[in-house]
Amino acid sequence: MSKLTDVSKRILIGSALRSDRLAETLLPKRIALPVFASDPLSSVAYAPGEVLMVLSIAGFSAFHFGPWITVAIVVLMFTVVASYRQNVRAYPSGGGDYEVATVNLGPRAGRTVASALLVDYVLTVAVSVAAGVDNLGSAVPFVSENKTGVALAIIALLTVMNLRGVRESGAIFAVPTYLFVAGVLGMIAWGAVRWFALGDTMRAPSADYEVLAEQSDLAGLALVFLLLRAFSSGCAALTGVEAISNGVPAFRKPKSRNAATTLALMGGLAVTMFCGIIALALATDVKMSETPAKDILIDGRPAGEGYHQDPVIAQVSAAVFGDGSAPFLFLAAVTALVLFLAANTAYNGFPVLGSILAQDRYLPRQLHTRGDRLAFSNGIVLLALFAGALVYAYDSDSTRLIQLYIVGVFVSFTLSQTGMVRHWNRHLAEEADPAVRRRMMRSRAINAFGAFFTGLVLVVVLVTKFSHGAYVALIGMALFYAMMTAIRRHYDRVAEELAMPRDAEREEMAKPSRVHSIVLVSKVHRPTLRALAYAKLMRSDVLEALSVNVDPEETRALREEWNRRGIGIPLKTLDSPYREVTRPVVEYVKGLRRSSPRAVVSVYIPEYVVGHWYEQLLHNQSALRLKGRLLFTPGVMVTSVPYQLESSERARLRARRRAEWSAPGAVRRGSVGPVGPAARGEGDGREE
Repeated sequence: MSKLTDVSKRILIGSALRSDRLAETLLPKRIALPVFASDPLSSVAYAPGEVLMVLSIAGFSAFHFGPWITVAIVVLMFTVVASYRQNVRAYPSGGGDYEVATVNLGPRAGRTVASALLVDYVLTVAVSVAAGVDNLGSAVPFVSENKTGVALAIIALLTVMNLRGVRESGAIFAVPTYLFVAGVLGMIAWGAVRWFALGDTMRAPSADYEVLAEQSDLAGLALVFLLLRAFSSGCAALTGVEAISNGVPAFRKPKSRNAATTLALMGGLAVTMFCGIIALALATDVKMSETPAKDILIDGRPAGEGYHQDPVIAQVSAAVFGDGSAPFLFLAAVTALVLFLAANTAYNGFPVLGSILAQDRYLPRQLHTRGDRLAFSNGIVLLALFAGALVYAYDSDSTRLIQLYIVGVFVSFTLSQTGMVRHWNRHLAEEADPAVRRRMMRSRAINAFGAFFTGLVLVVVLVTKFSHGAYVALIGMALFYAMMTAIRRHYDRVAEELAMPRDAEREEMAKPSRVHSIVLVSKVHRPTLRALAYAKLMRSDVLEALSVNVDPEETRALREEWNRRGIGIPLKTLDSPYREVTRPVVEYVKGLRRSSPRAVVSVYIPEYVVGHWYEQLLHNQSALRLKGRLLFTPGVMVTSVPYQLESSERARLRARRRAEWSAPGAVRRGSVGPVGPAARGEGDGREE
């Protein structure tokens, strides 16, 4: 099976890369921008719609609050970007919010931030893929009819692409991301020309519809609550900003400066596109509703279940370019594609954060190591499993999934910026240079404003979205927090038990009083004789052979053969009336341990190794089960003594030939070897 899976693995993710080629996978800014910023850039495809859908509760007349909400989101975006530019300069190791909170606020705050980020990364994949399926479904009926299956297939495809490596996946994702940015900016520019220069009247496909207000007489606190909820929904445009601070190690040198520049580029592009789409949506009279089937009126009647509400960006594109035109189709295609690829932000953030958490013993150690392609493969697969489960549970419904969104990211924003304020306070207390102090005080002011603003938004998000699904994200954060705490306690407990004793007396107590060796025997054949010979070399205090009486005839034949050969090692037979092998051996070993607690029991298990995976199916796996049981028995050492069959030896030789054939610089039969003096025998003039 290992050969079959290895071939499949090489086809899917490519050949393995040496560790010394890690520098080749580092990203220049032009690739880092689409890799780490595709989430906030693509969120302009659905964040404006979320704002307008919430405002529609008070009717179309409430849409005039849209510009003010947009201004608030823009201010928040600039605040967060400016704050994180301080983060990446102060903490370039890639720990991001987790490192900032842990160092400055303590381990509990660090675990809180880490749990929030892990939840947010999972939701980023789920929401991006679900939103992309919605956009694609408006043009392809098959996709809309099989949303969940298509979404799961896309997550699997993204997983494979990321397993091929950060640089390779980044190069793949760069083209559609830049095409999307160019398409949106082109739409905004052409819309502005038509509106201001040409004086054209642009109308969205839903411009002539009506919006039935659920609560048309909102005023006072109710209206304020509605506006705050619209604002919190629009804050989805900020998700993914923190990924750059977690991905600083993936940048080329100078890492901090390149990351800060990428943050500024991302913020400027996201703000421009978000403002432009909102402005064009209001100018073209786009109508949106959370429940379009009953609240969108067409010719005075509800639209009905058959009505498909196109996203804001699609309606604006139809108004600016013309429905069905080539630019419209181009933007629709790249929008759907970039929404799928927006999940790549999480695919780069989650594994890096998981590796750092694993290094700090908060997650399994397997997440810390890089895979064959120098990517954190285990983290990538784990993210895909979590996101796939969420998409399946919510039937790939982007509207329901978005309600879970952004809670985690604002928890990390707030704690991170609070930690940065303490970071600058600590350094200001030690710094005497006036110029350096001025820079630190300016940075502290930026982070303090960021902590205040994001904390305020976090309260708004929790209040306005809690009953709409935000509580699920909080439960997820609590589960991650509890899991990380339990894993750390386990690793700490294991480390304490494995620590070397400090005094000689305890070290002496660790030595066994004697060694009782047992060789398991089923038949007298070559594997058995090899195991017996190996056990003799260990010079045990007691050495015996042990067999389980499952078949009386076979046991009698074994004893006769044993005596005939005169092996000279006592053979003990255990009765097994229920024809079990594992339990009698385990009980016998436990009995030896009870009679002599300070003694060590060493069990030798002879095994023969076959050459093909399918041949394993033809042999009993009793040795594997027995080893599994004995490993949990204190004071027992288990040793496998392998005996390679001829088919196994042939398989080993074939594998060695394949390795030599595929090695760099190998000269293959029938191929032209390296050309040069050495190849021609002219290297140093010596005769052969």
